[in-house]
Order: sequence, then C-alpha cells, then structure tokens
Amino acid sequence: MKFRTLFAATAAVSMAASPALAQSVQADRTAAVAASESQLGEDAGGAGIILAILAAAAIIAGIVIAGGNEDDTPTSP
Repeated sequence: MKFRTLFAATAAVSMAASPALAQSVQADRTAAVAASESQLGEDAGGAGIILAILAAAAIIAGIVIAGGNEDDTPTSP
C-alpha cells in the first residue's frame, strides 16, 4: 500500500516539475535573412478557388454518405 502512495507522489512531483524544467532551457534561435520577398500565391491561377470547391464537394459527399440508406428492415425472416 505504501509503494502505491510513493509511486503516486513521485508521478505527481515529476508531472508538476516537468513544465518548469522545460521553461528554464532557452534555445538560441536567430532569424535567417531573406534575399527577396515571397512570391507565394501569385502564380496559382485560381488554385485556391478549385481547392475550396473540392473541399466543399468532399464535405457534402461525406454528409450524403453518412446520412444515406435509412432502410433498417431486418433481413432475417
């Protein structure tokens, strides 16, 4: 019985101390210098609209599949 209490106390202390120990370690990070501005999305040619339409179609298909086939009649005689 005492081992259970000891293990529970050890687990509680380790769980309480781990965030404090993780915060105390600081990582040295420096930002990389960018050579030019980002050109992300400028040459997409409407790909965002196509992806939005495909996502909407997938959601609608999922709803139809999940809600379909309301035939709950038993197959046994």
